Amino acid sequence: MVSRRDLAATIGGAALAGASLATLPTAAQTPTGQSTFDRVRSTKKLRIAGIVGTEPYYHKDIASGEWTGFCVSMAKDLAKSMDADVEIAETTWGNAVLDLQSNKIDIMFGLSPTPSRALVVEFTRPIMNNTFTIIARQGFEPKTWADLDKPSARVAVDIGSTHDLYARRILPNCTLVALKTPDEAMLAVQSGRADCVIQVAMLSLVTVKKNPNLGKIIVPTPIAQQPTCAGVRVDVDQRFRTFVDNWLEYSRSLGAIRSWIVGSLDLVGVKQQDIPTDIVF
Repeated sequence: MVSRRDLAATIGGAALAGASLATLPTAAQTPTGQSTFDRVRSTKKLRIAGIVGTEPYYHKDIASGEWTGFCVSMAKDLAKSMDADVEIAETTWGNAVLDLQSNKIDIMFGLSPTPSRALVVEFTRPIMNNTFTIIARQGFEPKTWADLDKPSARVAVDIGSTHDLYARRILPNCTLVALKTPDEAMLAVQSGRADCVIQVAMLSLVTVKKNPNLGKIIVPTPIAQQPTCAGVRVDVDQRFRTFVDNWLEYSRSLGAIRSWIVGSLDLVGVKQQDIPTDIVF
């Protein structure tokens, strides 16, 4: 949340950031030499990616160069638990998987675990489940996904994103308005060309906060969610991924993950009361 090609997430993509699926190599490569776990422990550096303009996942202050956001908060806590500091390399959702493969970064937060990506990188346990929502134009208020699965419903998506893939699978009978970018999909609703746009919750909350006139967030039933994970490099030594999995479960049990998510949404003006009760992180 959201990306956003290859996100997707997203919001997620990044989620994403919705995350689009970039063309990836057909086989995973196991790096030789020092494992990720040993490298982080010996160098005291945890290398992550940062993506400009993908709030609430990542935010870079242009004046100070300081990074904030949900994924950055998580990375700092993970690094602290490994007695390391965070080192951030600026990238894009589309290049993040390649950055993992080429050993430029150690972990990428906010990725959707698609089968094509799983061919070349590994995924941790879910960070959160990102709820699929719609932003509906005024006067258009479907209650269920079935209400949207008819030719009279014009549903906008950004091509290749997880929103697009979800719509094609669950809404085969709708009138799909497939456009190149998330901005074009939102503009379709604003101009009356579409009745709604599909976005994961991390994105729709920010979108509506920035442009309240665009429409209303609706969580159709049955509630549908997409896992958002962290991607790690394929490694014979599994200690790093195992450590991250354990850290995620521990952080979730403390309520820290939800706290980081809600705190990052506040950075872009989304308050607790702005989050529909149907959306649970």
